[in-house]
Amino acid sequence: MKLEDYFNFLAPLDIRLKGTRIGIETILYDFIYKSKTPEEIFQTYPSLTLEQVYATILYYLHYQESVNQYITDWLEWGRKMRDEQRKNPSPAVQRLMKIKAEQVAESNLIQKSEVKFLL
Repeated sequence: MKLEDYFNFLAPLDIRLKGTRIGIETILYDFIYKSKTPEEIFQTYPSLTLEQVYATILYYLHYQESVNQYITDWLEWGRKMRDEQRKNPSPAVQRLMKIKAEQVAESNLIQKSEVKFLL
């Protein structure tokens, strides 16, 4: 079996483990940035085999330069999406923000009335 046989190359920024919806960036983020061992990663994702985790890490080590760029692009895409969501929140998020603002305002009002009561 070739190393590439473990993966589905769906798009330039979408490489997933065959038979799963898990992208290599998920495993490699845990490995590189969270310093998790392959065994810890395996325990985190029950749909993966330990062999798949090791294959992903081996793929990273074999193609480190291009995979580093892949991860950098993935992190940048995520940052852009979060920025876009903050600028243009969905109606559901807008409702939640309104509820939270009302709760904060109510909490501030209660605190002010408690201070007046104590004086």
